[in-house]
Amino acid sequence: MTTRREVLLVGEGNFSFSAAVCQAAGDSARVTATCLLSEEAARQQEHADANLQRLKDYGADVYFQVDCTRLKECEKLTPRLFDCVIFNFPHCGRKSGVKKNRSLLAKFFHSCVQVLTESGEVHVALCNGQGGTPVDKPMREWHNSWQAVAMAAEAGLILNDICPFDRDKYQSYKCTGYRSQDKGFHVEGALTHTFTRSLPYTTLQKVKMEVLLGRESVLFEIPEELSEYVNRDFLHPQSHHPVRIVQEQLLRELQSDGPVCTLEMEWPELFRKSPERLQACGPEVTPSEVYWIRPIETRVLSEEDRDTVVDSGSNGGQNSATWGYRLRPSLLIHVQEMVQHRDFRPEVLYAVSGLVFRRAPVSRSGGCGAPVFHQLLLLGSFPVESQPLLQLRSRLEALLVPHGFSFKDEEEEEGGGVNQVWVNSKDLSRVGRLATMTAPSGEGPEGIQLCVVTLSLDLLAAQLFSVQDWRLLWSPDPRFQAHFLSESPGPFRDFSLYSLAYTHDISFWVEPDSFDELAFHALVRRVSAGAVREVVLVDRFRHPHMGHASLCYRLTYQSSDRALSQTQALGMQLQLRQLLPLRLQVTLR
Repeated sequence: MTTRREVLLVGEGNFSFSAAVCQAAGDSARVTATCLLSEEAARQQEHADANLQRLKDYGADVYFQVDCTRLKECEKLTPRLFDCVIFNFPHCGRKSGVKKNRSLLAKFFHSCVQVLTESGEVHVALCNGQGGTPVDKPMREWHNSWQAVAMAAEAGLILNDICPFDRDKYQSYKCTGYRSQDKGFHVEGALTHTFTRSLPYTTLQKVKMEVLLGRESVLFEIPEELSEYVNRDFLHPQSHHPVRIVQEQLLRELQSDGPVCTLEMEWPELFRKSPERLQACGPEVTPSEVYWIRPIETRVLSEEDRDTVVDSGSNGGQNSATWGYRLRPSLLIHVQEMVQHRDFRPEVLYAVSGLVFRRAPVSRSGGCGAPVFHQLLLLGSFPVESQPLLQLRSRLEALLVPHGFSFKDEEEEEGGGVNQVWVNSKDLSRVGRLATMTAPSGEGPEGIQLCVVTLSLDLLAAQLFSVQDWRLLWSPDPRFQAHFLSESPGPFRDFSLYSLAYTHDISFWVEPDSFDELAFHALVRRVSAGAVREVVLVDRFRHPHMGHASLCYRLTYQSSDRALSQTQALGMQLQLRQLLPLRLQVTLR
């Protein structure tokens, strides 16, 4: 048996819209119609008596003197939750300006979320130009609009859809109430705005992880700004996440041109500090981009499988004992294990994938703005005369160039002029690299060349599915992954439309050559829980006498999947100002 939708209409005038909704919905909805007027005043409006009788015949509930900004106070409504709340052409009455009507919207949104189901919708019809979105034609100046998206964000709602107000669907509807008169609004070009709940912003939690490195078990705490990126299992065989879809499609296409084998091994996300391992990452990674990890505890597993504590990093200090571990910045650190794997053999392309971690600036570009991403590593040894790098490039170009990716040759300055090829996306972000390298052991059959390919599955997925903001790939909102449940998902459609951006500047003094800019970006991520889209250095100067440097950064707060209000953005900025002097020893200006 199908459950009837609970529909609440507020701010009704002559109840013609409520009656039209009942007629259109039939038995699929239970309608509750309310108005601010008393019953006596409401019945004085044209056709109100007839519409109220129609509502009674349809079995709808009708309540008078209901303030839409205080719905929770209406005793007849409080026991119920509604799947849809509708407010047509809200207006404070008489010649009220945009500020009063903006305030009405804000109070209404705060009120209706208290009687809305978790998956419920809020429909607000506004005259053309009032909403303040690009869909309004013409679009008013921001200060002269009702700023519907901003008002909804204060109540934790996002704009999920916007479409023309369908007057034809409700033939009997006659709008009234313009300037508190029995007179209609101008509905030509009017728009219906659909708002839904968003997930809230929450404080990032500390996450502990434990990995096994040989016979050593290492317990450590992931940096807070990375806590929402771990343990997500997007590459699990049963996952429908786009990074998994892209990986499967790519490997399947490559398989058609030659053998491709996935190595099923547990590759630890932590590794011991080693110059050789970092050198294996090549030009993809610089030392400053690597996360240093101080373990909470390390244990050596004895032959009797008894754990013995051998070291603790709780006392701090950047020394080899406590900071001798790194989060892997690239899967290339595993090349030696792959080559030595018992199943590794020539002329087969082997694939592994997993998370990699890099200290990165907060940026719009996923190529340099993501501190964590899924990387695919392809590795194989082939006869030199077969020109394996050229062949791999040709195979990948056939797959990726039609989707807007490009390939650029570049020669390494060291290593005997070995060629490498960069894979770029439309915005010129580096998606990956193809290169040849020497076998890790330094020994190998003559005439055999080792080829490696590294690709960011996140950037591939973002471009292939038209995901405009790479942060959406990590959204916990179920509406994101729901798009990819079909067998052939098309371009992604944002479920949060016209999200607002708030800019705040922060200036501070730093000691010369002692400021770690990437640590500043990490703190921004930590404080904002990823709500900052971009951080740009806008001004820098050195004090002529003191020698201190002054830096001014501009932070752009904007969410891709959640309601971010001006109040929240300001609160995050104030918290950043409090923590910055404590964490990075700078002096605010």
